[in-house]
Amino acid sequence: MTGNSFEASTRLRDGVAVLDFVGDIDARAEGSLTGAYAEASQSRPSTILMNFERVNYMNSTGIALIVGVLARARKEGRTIAVCELSDHFREIFEITRLVDYMGVYENEASAIASAGH
Repeated sequence: MTGNSFEASTRLRDGVAVLDFVGDIDARAEGSLTGAYAEASQSRPSTILMNFERVNYMNSTGIALIVGVLARARKEGRTIAVCELSDHFREIFEITRLVDYMGVYENEASAIASAGH
């Protein structure tokens, strides 16, 4: 992976679709992020968890992409959760009030446990 790039991969853990993000979430992340969400949706999970453990940077376009995923999931009746937010990203999620619409968890294990699986 080169600098300023983004990769998203999808896996299932105890019935929860986990999106693992690596790199920078900006305009160049759109295809990978929306593709990973579409792949995760195929298993029809009730919860999709976005793991930010390896995210380095996110700009306003990246926030808009996350809002788009959230809107799509809500329309489809899915719950969105996030985990492993750095203090900086947690503050961004609080300022933008994204925390009002998704569960925010310290780590993947607590998010999975909360999903009831």
